[in-house]
Amino acid sequence: MIDLDYLAFLENILTDNRKEKFLKVLSTRTKHFTIAVEDVFQMHNTSAVMRSCEVFGIQELNIIEQRYGKRIDKEIAMGAQKWVDINQFDSITNCVSTLKNQGYQIIATTPHENDCLLEDFDITKPSALFFGTERDGLSEEILEKADGFLKIPMVGFTESLNISVSAAIIIQNLTSRLRNSDINWPLSEEEILEKRLAWAKNSIKDIKRIEARYYEENPR
Repeated sequence: MIDLDYLAFLENILTDNRKEKFLKVLSTRTKHFTIAVEDVFQMHNTSAVMRSCEVFGIQELNIIEQRYGKRIDKEIAMGAQKWVDINQFDSITNCVSTLKNQGYQIIATTPHENDCLLEDFDITKPSALFFGTERDGLSEEILEKADGFLKIPMVGFTESLNISVSAAIIIQNLTSRLRNSDINWPLSEEEILEKRLAWAKNSIKDIKRIEARYYEENPR
């Protein structure tokens, strides 16, 4: 449970404009869809995917890093790492099983004989959308575990897009359709409170000192 007194204490430090912005942005956030990226060699692409998640209202990004072990490029992410939840996994199995246990269907974004075009994709089911490497696409393990396949319709000679471009197109399309639907897609009240607390902490300099002072004056 969120310590509401502590939340009020921190938000009292913020400006009214900042608090209003938090509430406005949180009203558009969703966990109905989540994004997963697998072993992306060029880490700036993962950072760009994170930025698309933030811009279009996806709250969680899942990163599978089995091979390259690179870090988020903060310049490309443009601060998105402060507002998007990053879940890191050391294996495909752990990531897929975790997301399935959370109620998501696993959707591989790749051309496939049983694929679905973007505009025909059923948005009613909570879905984890997987994106693969620039070099090889998604691994066979994810393709085998996938519940469905999704692709962007293309009419040119080139049959693929950069991962960050593909993710931006898909995320924008699906979240726009979601917000115009009757699906219960927003965050829960508890999730909103959790994000208000986390974002307040991310917005305050010297938060550790302020937090220590608060709990010294208000022992649990």
